[in-house]
Amino acid sequence: MKCKGFAHKYGDHIDTDVIIPARVLNNPDPAALAAHCMEDIDKDFVKRVKDGDIMVGGLNFGCGSSREHAPISIKAAGISCVIAENFARIFFRNAINIGLPVLECPEAAKEAAMGDEIEVDLDSGAIHNITKDKHYVAAAFPPFMQKIITAGGLVEYIKNKREG
Repeated sequence: MKCKGFAHKYGDHIDTDVIIPARVLNNPDPAALAAHCMEDIDKDFVKRVKDGDIMVGGLNFGCGSSREHAPISIKAAGISCVIAENFARIFFRNAINIGLPVLECPEAAKEAAMGDEIEVDLDSGAIHNITKDKHYVAAAFPPFMQKIITAGGLVEYIKNKREG
């Protein structure tokens, strides 16, 4: 599976309250959450993001509360994957559970700039920053995690297994 889009880059310690403000959590609809994604640090994010774009973060991306709303809002906004130096563990699990690919690659995250065109091969972990013509390798997802992501998340994966 491949992702290709333009980078939306953020810094270190981007917490779940910044990704999706608590004041908007009363509506669990993914589209409603997407409308407020990143608004407290990037008011124009939802205007700029296009389907397939890639979010890039620094250290400890997704720290803070354990709410699933954060990765849901990112995915619903159109982001195809997130690359960061590293992730808060609960955010990482929540992202996989809802079918949002997340890759840890410190070099790619540090060297990417806002607006760079990036292509990711999720099967191999290969990351190509097309703008800078730089190549990186993140750890590829094990096959069972690739199946969860391809299915659209853990719930859909389990439904498919039951039906198949």
